[in-house]
Parts: sequence; structure tokens; C-alpha cells
Amino acid sequence: MLSQLNPTPDFTELSDKEWLVSNGIGGYASSTVIGANTRRYHGLLVAALQPPAQRTVMVSKVEECIVFNRDCMFGLSSNQFPGAVHPQGYQYFRFFERKPLPRMKFEARGYHLLKTVFMVHGSNTTVVEYENTGDSTYKLRLTPLFIHRDYHALAAESPFLDYWMKQENGYYTLYAHYGAPPLYFNYSAGEFVEQRNWYNNFEYGRERERGLDYREDCFSVAYVDVLLKPGQKVFLTFSTDENMVKKDPEALKAAELARLDNIVPPETADSFLRDLMLAGEQFLVRRPVVEEDGQISEGYSLLAGYHWFTDWGRDTMIAMRGLTIAAGKQEVSRSILDTFFRYIDRGMLPNRFPDQGDTPEYNTIDATLWLFVALYEYHQKFRDLEFVATRLDALTGILDHHLAGARYNIRVTPEGFLSGGEGLAQLTWMDARVGDHVVTPRHGCPVEIQALWYNALRIYQYFAGTLNKPYGKYQAVADALQQNFKKYFQRPGGSLNDVVTQDGADASIRPNQIYVVSLPFSLLDKTDEKKVVENVREHLLTAYGLRTLSPEHPDFKPEYGGTPWQRDTAYHQGTVWPFLLGEYITAWLKVHDWSEQSRQEALQLLEPLKKHFYQQGCIFGIAEIFDGQTPLSGKGTIHQAWSVGALIKTLTDLERIRKSRKKTVLPYAAISSVFF
Repeated sequence: MLSQLNPTPDFTELSDKEWLVSNGIGGYASSTVIGANTRRYHGLLVAALQPPAQRTVMVSKVEECIVFNRDCMFGLSSNQFPGAVHPQGYQYFRFFERKPLPRMKFEARGYHLLKTVFMVHGSNTTVVEYENTGDSTYKLRLTPLFIHRDYHALAAESPFLDYWMKQENGYYTLYAHYGAPPLYFNYSAGEFVEQRNWYNNFEYGRERERGLDYREDCFSVAYVDVLLKPGQKVFLTFSTDENMVKKDPEALKAAELARLDNIVPPETADSFLRDLMLAGEQFLVRRPVVEEDGQISEGYSLLAGYHWFTDWGRDTMIAMRGLTIAAGKQEVSRSILDTFFRYIDRGMLPNRFPDQGDTPEYNTIDATLWLFVALYEYHQKFRDLEFVATRLDALTGILDHHLAGARYNIRVTPEGFLSGGEGLAQLTWMDARVGDHVVTPRHGCPVEIQALWYNALRIYQYFAGTLNKPYGKYQAVADALQQNFKKYFQRPGGSLNDVVTQDGADASIRPNQIYVVSLPFSLLDKTDEKKVVENVREHLLTAYGLRTLSPEHPDFKPEYGGTPWQRDTAYHQGTVWPFLLGEYITAWLKVHDWSEQSRQEALQLLEPLKKHFYQQGCIFGIAEIFDGQTPLSGKGTIHQAWSVGALIKTLTDLERIRKSRKKTVLPYAAISSVFF
């Protein structure tokens, strides 16, 4: 898909548009469409040295220029330095597209260059292809810039980074410093000229906007000069795998294109859905899993977002509903569920796997409950009751631990509600905290936790009943919750309290109440569901998702940006989240009986995010968040798993509804909501 860019190249506009490719083990390559790095997280090779974590920037970028003689060359690269952009290669930029690999076209004085970037799946290997697509021969000079650092950090010129290098077997091995892992480099044609230099004071505009350090130095060991005739190509290969730099890059490219071609089910006709599925594949990673006998195997997991998130329990359970279940990937879905089942501890799913080490963190109340929803939707999609049967004991253990009391004062109240929270621990998805300042304190009984807890109980009842297992104890808790819910949570006008505690209730209008309607099993009747949806529509709905707080609230923050303090205190105080749009659409369709008119209105609601996906921010990506007052451009991570997953699930649900109505059969979400 060709991104529609301003025909007059502008550095600011072009450097706002980014791209990303990943390798399936946590590594990635990413930059802007003009090759100007604007983030510390940008790089041609960001390797996952301990997959899917320990991500390390090893190759920053490649400087490209067309050389005529010693005194005349056209720099095709662009870099922001203090007070200047140099070179100004963005002037020669013509287009960017994903077909499906990222390709950038440059034209300078009649000379044409097409640049393509891809990674080798399952390997920390990036290949950059340059092709002369014009009619004239020219000399192309390529200067790789290296760095070796954690992807959260920045680097400065240092004698410690000496980049010792050796050549043998037709390729180069580089060590950034003594004890560093090797980086292998190869090129398919041209002359290698050693020239060791530091390139100082690259400025990363996105880091400056985030109130962080934003300058970095990178190192060059050499450049490659190659005479490119019309139609000829040259490849640069960077890898932590020595075998990869020995392989034919054309063959590597063909293999990657073949893999991508097999990702989307052939019956998927909607081009937007097809492209979302390709984009969603980038979150899928392999994670080492400890077996019961202590052996290490591999299972699938999902990264929460690029560039800086690892795999989180909550995000994985929510995102996989679209990325793998709705997308029809049964084996992958089963593996993800299996991975997280293996990490259940004292009745809880991990909140996240850290960047370093292998000890998960369990500070979450909702991730475990989302497991029930994901497993239920897995069963509804694939009818794999055998897998459910093998995990029923684990589900029983989860419920029993919650009934007995779990970490962080998680417990069941006499009313059947699930309560939790102690100290500074934030257990729900609205978990922003700056030092000892809790931005959205939600200890007690949050509304979406009651919806999830109720669904977990009813889903267990459904599974146990289907498998002829007892479930009376859990049905009694669900019945009590249902009986008491409206008394404590419903407000005049139909909106729901966000949190209920022993001391009262927080009546802030937040999107968490939409889950009471959107999840498979509802706590309300149709009339009350409509009131919830109407309140959410009036106060929270925007073109790009739902606000996290009504603009009428005194704590509403209209913009997300600035220093870490400013960003964190706005994160859930009005900021718009695209993934919530999927829940809103599900609720909207439900209260309108999945009518054709409501389906068409839902499709219209997706149009702004469709434009964002193809033309704004990360091309072929959906951002994590948008401003609360006037959402225009994406913020936070450039490519968020549950943002993409929500759209895939929504589009597949809409298509299923269309087909179901032709047969006068309700979609399974409707059937399940009235099962009890």
C-alpha cells in the first residue's frame, strides 16, 4: 500500500512517518521512511540477545550517497544534528510502500534508488537491499553506522567501543568492545574501504519530545563503494548468526516473502483485514518455557507493543483475541495459552516478563481473568474441547485461590464482588504510577474487574457443565454478584461507578464500564446495557477510540506529552486508547441486535484508524494512544498489539455477523450472552 505523502518533501512531515519489521524472536528493524532515526529505539538491527528480551541496538543505520567524484556527491540520507539536517536526502525521497516489505524510493538528478529492508524470521539478521531502478549507472557509497547498547539507553563516543574487526571467509566479524557478542557483516558487491570514524551528536526528536536525553554518537568502521548499473542490486547483511551472512540474500528475501504470503488465510477478501493480519504477525514471538520435568522448550507469546514493551499477561490475553484467535491461528493460540498456563502461580497469571532475567511479575488482578475470556473465545472459534478439558483443573485452581484470597489482598466479598489492592501496587490496566504518586487509584472493586470475574465464573460454569463436572460453588458466587451488581454500581442515568469501596464509590465516567456490555456474559438487561453504551458514546467516544476519562471531569488531561511526569499523569486521565474502540463496537452491535445498520455504522467508526494505519505514524501500524481532547496523531508506542488485535477481531466479527444474519443465526457472542 502506497502511503500518500506530500509531493513537496518536508523533513518534519517525513520524519513523522515510521516503519518496522520484526524477526519473531523479539528483535526488529525500524526507522522513519527517509531513514532519519528519531528515537533511541530506531535501528537497522535491534537484536534480541536473550529472546524475546535483552534487545540491543547493534546497527543504527546506513549512510547512503551517490558519488560522482571526490568533490561531488548527493547524500540520500537525512540526520538531525544540532541546528541542522545533514545530509538533506529527504529532498530526493519519492515514496514509501509496504508490498509487503518496506521499500523507499529516492531520485537524485535522474538517478534512481530503491531501498528495501527485511529481517530473517527466527534470526537476529537484517538485510538491506539497494536497487538501481533507473537508466543510468552510478557509484553508490554505503556507510554502516554501528553502536552497541541496550535499546532503552543512548551511547556516547568512548575508547571502550573500539570495534575490533577481522575478515575471513568473505565476511567481517566485529566486536564492539572486549567481551561483546560478535556482529557479522557482509555485502554482495563492491569495494570495502576501512575508514574508522565517530559520527557525533545525532539528535532524536521523539526523545526530546518525551523529555528525555536525545543525543547519540555512532561509529563507522568502513564504507562500501559499488558501481550500480541499471537493474543491478547490492545487499548488506548484518547478523548475530554467523551462518546467515554466508547465505544468498536473494534466497533469504524469497523465503521471507513466501512466509509472509502464507500468513493470511486465503479466504480473507478485505484488504484492510489482510494488512492488519500481516502487521499483527510482528507481535508474535517465541519464548522459552520451563516444562514440568525442568526441560526448556519454546512456546508462543505476544509482545505488547513496539518499540519498548515485552510480553505482558494482560496485553497478551486481550490482543490474542484478535491477533491469533479471530485470525484463525489455532496452533499458535493454543501455544500462547499453554505458555501462560505454565506460568500460573498461586492462582495468578504473570503481569509481565521483564526485559532482563526470567522471573515473572504477578502484580495484576485482571490478566488471570482475561485468560478465561481468551480460552472461551478459543473454544468458540476452534471447538477444541479436548484442550479445555486438560486445563479445567488449572481453571479450578485459579477460582479457588481467588475465593481463598490471593496476592495483593485480592479476595471475594460477601456480595460476590472481586476486590483487590494494597499499598502502591496498581493491579488494573490503569496502572500509571510516578514514584509514590498513584495517578488512578483503583483499590477496591473496579467495574471491569467485576465484569471479568463474572465472566470467569460463568465461563467456568459453561466448561464444567459441558464436561459434566461440578460447578455449583462457582455458580453461587456468580449469582450473588449478578444480584448485587446494579445496587452498588448503577448510577442515576444508567452510567456505572468506576470503583466501589467500603467507603463509597468513584463515579468518574471511564471506559471500563463498557466491558459489562461487551464481554460474553452480561450483568445487565438490554435496557440498562443501552444506557451504558449511550453514556460512553456521549462522554468518551472519539474518532480513534475511547477516552479514559470524561472531559467534564476536573482531572481530565486534554493532551498526552511532555516530561515523564506529564505523560504518566495523563496516560489514563483522558488519553484515547484505540483498543477500546473494539469493545465499544461490540457493545454497540449487541444493544442494536447486530442489525445491518449498526454494522454499517461500526464500519464507519473504523475509517479514521484505517487512514492512520496506511498514512500516519507507523505505516502498517496502529499507535497505542492519542490525545484526549483533539486526537489527531498517534502517541505512545507506534505499533500496539491490542490496538491491532481489536481491529482484527472487530472486522472478523462484523463479517461473521453479516454471514450469520443471512442464515438468521445469531453470532456466538449473542448466544453466549443469554446462555444462563
